[in-house]
Amino acid sequence: MNNVTNLNQFRKHKAQVEKKVRAKSNSVKFGRAKDDKNGSLAETAKSKANLDNHKRDDT
Repeated sequence: MNNVTNLNQFRKHKAQVEKKVRAKSNSVKFGRAKDDKNGSLAETAKSKANLDNHKRDDT
């Protein structure tokens, strides 16, 4: 006699696997590394500070 297969569990497992595959491909396509994010934030802060230091006081 064969084992009983729960089709709901099978369907949910299949959807979960597909979701993980889609997430992996999206992270490769759209994602940026943590170092890239931190580097660009630091660069933005540095350029903003540089700009603020060069402002003139017209008072």
